Amino acid sequence: MTGQEQAPTAFVDVDLRGARFVRADLSGAVLRGVDVQGMDLDAPWLSEDGGSLLVNGVDVAPLVEAELDRRFPGRSERRATTPEGLRSAWAAVERTWTATVARAEALPQGSVDVEVEGEWSFAQTLRHLVMATDTWLGRGVLGLSLQEATHPLGVPNAEYAADGHDMSVFATRTPSWGDVLQARAERVAMVRDFLADLTPERLTVPCRHPWDPVSTVSTLHCLHVVLHEEWEHHRYAVRDLAALQPD
Repeated sequence: MTGQEQAPTAFVDVDLRGARFVRADLSGAVLRGVDVQGMDLDAPWLSEDGGSLLVNGVDVAPLVEAELDRRFPGRSERRATTPEGLRSAWAAVERTWTATVARAEALPQGSVDVEVEGEWSFAQTLRHLVMATDTWLGRGVLGLSLQEATHPLGVPNAEYAADGHDMSVFATRTPSWGDVLQARAERVAMVRDFLADLTPERLTVPCRHPWDPVSTVSTLHCLHVVLHEEWEHHRYAVRDLAALQPD
């Protein structure tokens, strides 16, 4: 909670069918005697250490993770802790996105700019990954300033402006698909080039946290965030591509 603390809300005998919760904090929520048939739950932080989700007393978080790893070959490598493992993990990311971009380009013209149910379009997703790379590799690992690290075609997270961050570093125009692909390719290559010379010692080097400059995190932590962003947004992307797939 922010500001004045409030007591948790109790919903008793309330009809919430069709309700939509976006960027809501439901951690620790307790649901008893509820009908959740057809509920669509997306919890990108469920895979974090200590994450759990109890359904009828069963922690389903490990089951969800195992199924996602099965569906997306290479995803299981995202927590690699060695230079060799991280290079392999990034190669898997590149292979996966190459195939997914080809799938998007095979859809009717303009599909890459279609927003499904208010989510980012495919093009915006790639632009956000540009921003994620700039944040965690550019600013975090490489220590670049916001202006030095930021590609103008990046797309920040929804809370970026509300949290008081500088929006002037981002372009206001809508870029062409070709420009999006070029920006994305540059950032993919930037990660690949950094990993090519990575040593075990470099993984432990402390970096300034890009969202909390008074604290530090390791290089390995920053790389893990980059990989997490890649796989989570790929999951969103293929979900929405499926909705755009012609019958």
